[in-house]
Amino acid sequence: MNYNQNRKLTQITPSTLVVGIDIAKDKHVARAQDDRGFEFGKRLIFDNRIDGFEQLLKWISRIQEEHDKSELIIGAEPTGHYWLSLAYYLRAQGINFVLVNPMHVKKAKELDDNSPTKNDTKDARVIAQLVKDGRYSVPNLLDGIYAELREGIKLRDQLVKHLITIDNRIQNHIQRYFPEFNDVFKDWEGKTALFTLREFPFPSDIRQMTAEEVLAQWKTVIKRGVGIKRATNLVEKAKKSVGIEIGLRFARKEMHSLL
Repeated sequence: MNYNQNRKLTQITPSTLVVGIDIAKDKHVARAQDDRGFEFGKRLIFDNRIDGFEQLLKWISRIQEEHDKSELIIGAEPTGHYWLSLAYYLRAQGINFVLVNPMHVKKAKELDDNSPTKNDTKDARVIAQLVKDGRYSVPNLLDGIYAELREGIKLRDQLVKHLITIDNRIQNHIQRYFPEFNDVFKDWEGKTALFTLREFPFPSDIRQMTAEEVLAQWKTVIKRGVGIKRATNLVEKAKKSVGIEIGLRFARKEMHSLL
């Protein structure tokens, strides 16, 4: 047992009420015990709403009065993001809130009844036991600018993943319907390439045009960097394309949606 766990154990005294909470999406389950593992009362099922949180505090207060417990520590298993609201609420009330490792909960289930099966009541009891034994960690509940940065980083990561997915889908679309497109444009995100994908993305569109007509269309939005040579190359590639020529109506809608 390391020094850190010894320090945690010293916080659990005969005057401490230990509460374990099994977290779920809509309803949580709480069970209370003392430092020896003696359980008090029946389980409490409460909603993941302000009324439920207040019900939890009243239930805890009643047990503390009945059993002369002046100290309180509440432990929970971090299930998804559902525990955060309760954690911030309890911290605002000045209550000691800790987390237990889900793997520890899974391994410790068999100690009570030699069964690894999951149920909310059993899990809450196991969580309380782990807290009693000092097997918990204190969550880093961010606020202020640090909370803003966390949300900003999460948003950025989501956008990056989304853009990578879109890029892959556009590349897939090009390879299916106009693989020769990449022989003309090195990067589909260039201005001229983007305009082409929006206005005439398929070889069948371009075959009906002359190089001069293609260039004239480009010139409506791109003033420099395009010439007749590239327009001629695009028309020639379109005439010899091996791209798929069926399902173009909704393939066009797909491309517009991706862009």
